[in-house]
Amino acid sequence: MFYQKPVSGDDKMNDCFEQDIRAGRLRRGMSFDQQVWAVTARIPRGQVATYGDVAAALHSRAFRAVGAALGRNPYAPIVPCHRVIGSNGRLTGFAGGLPQKARLLRSEGISVQDGRVDMRHCRYRPSSKRGG
Repeated sequence: MFYQKPVSGDDKMNDCFEQDIRAGRLRRGMSFDQQVWAVTARIPRGQVATYGDVAAALHSRAFRAVGAALGRNPYAPIVPCHRVIGSNGRLTGFAGGLPQKARLLRSEGISVQDGRVDMRHCRYRPSSKRGG
């Protein structure tokens, strides 16, 4: 016999929007966290966005809430939270640890020096477009 985790309301809502989140599509009815994950899923390999960029795509200034949502990201690595960095290029907050975040970014061709990314050549600014 095995233990099955009880399904919470949040889990059901995530399941409902999972394909949209993974595809980077925003839908009406998504929670703030789900919207953050969907916008983050759009960040291409080899590029980074800031917590503020993700918040701005959601017409918000809540960059700290973006960080908190990414800390709860159930879709990693498909939703690449390692591609979200501080506004000054500094690597911040990653469940796997900052050395792992740096390794992942370097594996995508992003230069990381002294815990910081030079965003001039790899910054992505997500849009707020909603999916159909």
